[in-house]
Amino acid sequence: MTKNNTEISIVVPLYNEEHNILAFHERLLNSIESHEENFEIIYVNDGSKDNTLFIIHQISSQNQKIRYIDFSRNFGHQLAITAGIEHSNGNYIVIIDGDGQDPPELIPTLHEKAKSGFEVVYAKRKKRNGESIMKKLTAKLFYRLLAKITNIEIPVDTGDFRIIHKKIKEILQKMPEQHKYVRGQIAWIGFNQTFLEYDREERMHGQTKFTYRKMIRFALDGISSFSNWPLRVATISGFIVSFFAFLLIIYSLYQKFFGYTEKGWTSMHISILFLGGIQLIGIGILGEYLGRVSENVKNRPHYIIRDTNLNEND
Repeated sequence: MTKNNTEISIVVPLYNEEHNILAFHERLLNSIESHEENFEIIYVNDGSKDNTLFIIHQISSQNQKIRYIDFSRNFGHQLAITAGIEHSNGNYIVIIDGDGQDPPELIPTLHEKAKSGFEVVYAKRKKRNGESIMKKLTAKLFYRLLAKITNIEIPVDTGDFRIIHKKIKEILQKMPEQHKYVRGQIAWIGFNQTFLEYDREERMHGQTKFTYRKMIRFALDGISSFSNWPLRVATISGFIVSFFAFLLIIYSLYQKFFGYTEKGWTSMHISILFLGGIQLIGIGILGEYLGRVSENVKNRPHYIIRDTNLNEND
């Protein structure tokens, strides 16, 4: 197989998945080999600290359709996806996590749906098995908030599990921002997009690597990349606070000329604390946006590849 006739590329980001990768790989091969013979699987090792890379080496040595990219350190889930997409050769590209929660058995259906005239077919979750109530609630609230405040239509209840046409890849490569939010970028690109519903399964082994800290950072990336809503909130808050500050000024003048001036200390302290808090919030929001501008201006590479077999297979 040459890269010129590859029909499907499957991108699988991995981070510390030594207990899941073999079972997932078997399911993936069984699903794709019975559907399409011209395929490649690209495993992206995102700086794993366990035996994930060793297992990938074993798998790739047994099958020339298995490719791998090994990062020099942990660069993050979205950049692992980005690397896999950029080095893919297929007419269609599937993005799927390697923990077994997203069923690889759905890939043939996604492919057939895409070939019917859609550049993007994303998998929409009906159920999220094996996840805590808190995680389900926070995810639900985030996706709906993002849908409300952004100027593009980002599908709710969807992750990165989807299939995209190679023309989407070509446009993604022209979007060089450092803080990637791939599903938002794909939604921004447009073209014909549709979805398939499925029940998300539990992880096969281990705990999720998507901690609450990473969720918060991921949410900030999504909001700051596709919405100016936080800046608008800071502006509106400034007008509201200014209005109340004006009322406090009138009250203070009244107390000075017609009341007892010592009572003004309370209102002064309240106004100082209130205004100071709003100013800090506004500065913090501006700092988030300026920090992301600074990262993009530095123009550093998104990721660094330590080892790969891409050239050998080509």
